[in-house]
Amino acid sequence: MKSLPNRAAAWALGLFYEDRAQDLIEYALMASAVAVAAGAVIPPIGNHVSVIFSKVTSVLGPTPG
Repeated sequence: MKSLPNRAAAWALGLFYEDRAQDLIEYALMASAVAVAAGAVIPPIGNHVSVIFSKVTSVLGPTPG
């Protein structure tokens, strides 16, 4: 029977050479990169959209009530 450090090393090496879940990890990393990029880009765009809607509202005037 192998000692605990040897079993842990064998387990870690097995994970290193395992490629069955590699695609899932790559997709998760890609999704997180897209989420970070979207979080960096969307707030400035949101301010521009708000300004555009404010201009449209001022041109259309108040709604009849």
